[in-house]
Amino acid sequence: MRAKAWPLALLLCGPMAGAQDTGGLPQAPVPNVVTKLPGGVMVEKATPGAMPLSLDDAIDRGLKRNVQMELVVQNERLVHGELLTVENNLLPSLTASAHSEAQQIDLAALGFKTSSLAAFGIAPGSFSEIVKVNTTEAQISADQQLFNLPAYYLYRAAQKASTVANLSTLNLRGGVTLGVGTQYLLALADAAQIENAQALERSDEVVLQQATDSHDAGVGTHLDVLRARVQLQTQQQALISAENTFAKDKIALNRMIGLPADQEITLTDTAPYAEYAELPLGDAMKLAFVRRKDLLSLQAQMEVAAKTRKAVRAERLPTLAFNGYYGVLGETTGLYHGVFAATGKVSVPVFQEGQLRGEREVADAQLIALRQQIESLRVSIEAEIRASMLDVESSNELVKVARSNVDLATEELQQATDRFTAGVDDNLPVVQAQAVLAAAQSQLVNTLYQYNQSKLQLARNTGVVESQYKVYLGR
Repeated sequence: MRAKAWPLALLLCGPMAGAQDTGGLPQAPVPNVVTKLPGGVMVEKATPGAMPLSLDDAIDRGLKRNVQMELVVQNERLVHGELLTVENNLLPSLTASAHSEAQQIDLAALGFKTSSLAAFGIAPGSFSEIVKVNTTEAQISADQQLFNLPAYYLYRAAQKASTVANLSTLNLRGGVTLGVGTQYLLALADAAQIENAQALERSDEVVLQQATDSHDAGVGTHLDVLRARVQLQTQQQALISAENTFAKDKIALNRMIGLPADQEITLTDTAPYAEYAELPLGDAMKLAFVRRKDLLSLQAQMEVAAKTRKAVRAERLPTLAFNGYYGVLGETTGLYHGVFAATGKVSVPVFQEGQLRGEREVADAQLIALRQQIESLRVSIEAEIRASMLDVESSNELVKVARSNVDLATEELQQATDRFTAGVDDNLPVVQAQAVLAAAQSQLVNTLYQYNQSKLQLARNTGVVESQYKVYLGR
């Protein structure tokens, strides 16, 4: 029987208070040695010994230290800086300046010669042809856009662009949570495969010892010994392969959460299993349309395009601006006098039809394209949710069948072993039963991983994986 359906309000409000793993206090991870490179880049060094790592720790580290997360955070800062730049176009601009100037003017070079000034009653020698002037000026300048509708709409568009950048960051958080969670579950599956291979190897060693003892006692055949040795070596190969896969998947996990590749880790969690709590399709769709960050990002981008289109249309309107200054000017060691200037400016586009029509056509095309992408994504969301639900349901049934197969294969191996030990039969049925059990255990590990991964994917498709992965995994 399936568990009770999840309330939609619970998933919309985020994780439950107090919903956490109560299976014992996890060990705190050993802090890594962090080296700061030029430019603020942080690099961690591996620490001696294995670092305990839970699923929650891995996801938390991934959200903080994943390379893509760090890049998208910097991109969000970049967009915010551009927003401040656009906003400044609408704010008053005040500039204070001061300068002092020393001049030496040759009046004779400018045509003011003493001989030519005699006609004006100026006696020769009454002034010097070389004049030295030292002046100092200080002023405050102001510029203000009084009416500029295109700049206002571009500012509103920049505000929405900042929202788009924030949604991109949140969307990547969901992707990182899914990626890290999936990789951690894969590593847990690898560890389970190793445990199964080790258990089967020990069983094969017992069978080989029994076959050898029977052969030495004269009641067994050499074929039984050979068959048991081949089975043991085959299982040893499977163990080596499983250990190699586990080591490589841990390296990949380290890379995803920002740990050095040579950092040893110990997975402290076990593969979770919880019955699928059914979420009706209608509720899942409503949830996805509210929480899917890629959909919200496209909707915000459409608002950016709409504001940009308004700005293009407003370019036909006149703009009104003011600029001026007030200050003092005078000789450096003498008297000063106030100076000012005030200018009002009206700009009217007279003939820019080609440019305006082109910009409007570009804005219309962007708006239409975004509408089409939104409608296509809404259809894709429904398809993704339907497919994820089918995967969850089928993998849940596969886990149940795989568990039953393991139980049956274990019973079959026990009976075959008992018959071989009693001398009723040779060890061929034992070897065959061991192969069946190995396949059944491997299938159980794979189906359990697929089940948990499909639930994480369903959470991702509904847009709540970063906050509700524990609920979906039943932790």
